[in-house]
Amino acid sequence: MTTVLLACAGALAVLMVGAWLVSLRIKDVSIVDPIWGYAYVVVAVVALLAGDGDEGRRTLIAVLVGLWGLRLGGYLTLRKLRESGEDYRYVEMREKHGDAFPLVSLGMVFGLQGVLVLVVSLPVTGAAVQDGGLGLLTWIGVALWAIGLFFEAVGDAQLARFKADPANEGQVMDRGLWRYTRHPNYFGDFCVWWGIYLVALQAGAWWAVIGPLVMTQLLMRTSGKDRLEKTIGKRRPGYEEYVRRTSGFFPAPPKSPLARKT
Repeated sequence: MTTVLLACAGALAVLMVGAWLVSLRIKDVSIVDPIWGYAYVVVAVVALLAGDGDEGRRTLIAVLVGLWGLRLGGYLTLRKLRESGEDYRYVEMREKHGDAFPLVSLGMVFGLQGVLVLVVSLPVTGAAVQDGGLGLLTWIGVALWAIGLFFEAVGDAQLARFKADPANEGQVMDRGLWRYTRHPNYFGDFCVWWGIYLVALQAGAWWAVIGPLVMTQLLMRTSGKDRLEKTIGKRRPGYEEYVRRTSGFFPAPPKSPLARKT
């Protein structure tokens, strides 16, 4: 286990330091967002190669994480290419820290994200060193992963199509999957990582539960749902009404006007 963790940590360090050097060159730290998805693919590949556990399970997890990470990384890369300038979060950080920002960004942005990827990926690294075959729990995990990937991919595609229509500028996206949850993409990530954990749990890596727990915290509190909704109501007319009728995270039928008054 230690060998696999160190190999993954080393690969992530190379990736994040390399991305940081590029960010200094182009003066844009927000390239770290697309790197987030690709970093998990790096961990999955390293765990596949360095692990000595059941080969079938290592391969399965590498495929699951690879498909998820490449889709997410590709989506965020295309979104980044369509945008101009640095994300406002990093602009504020750059202004706050001044000349110290390069080193601050190495630790607080690239370094922190590398550590988070390593922690969230504990089901990947944990399962890579366990023996035993694939069982019922594995396939339940794969099914949950598939549901998550569907919600994330379809939700992102629906949102991108909505934003591409000039007539929707400043409007609230409340169609498709967004009619049933305000964050189908975050819910999708949630399902993906709990599904991967079930595959690891089948192998006996019960302690790797810290990975999906940290991802859940990120999605629902730290950098996901709660953080996004702090200001979006002021920027999107009608968002407060959308909040009243639509589930915040787990998909559910929209509330009726009558139900909202009671």
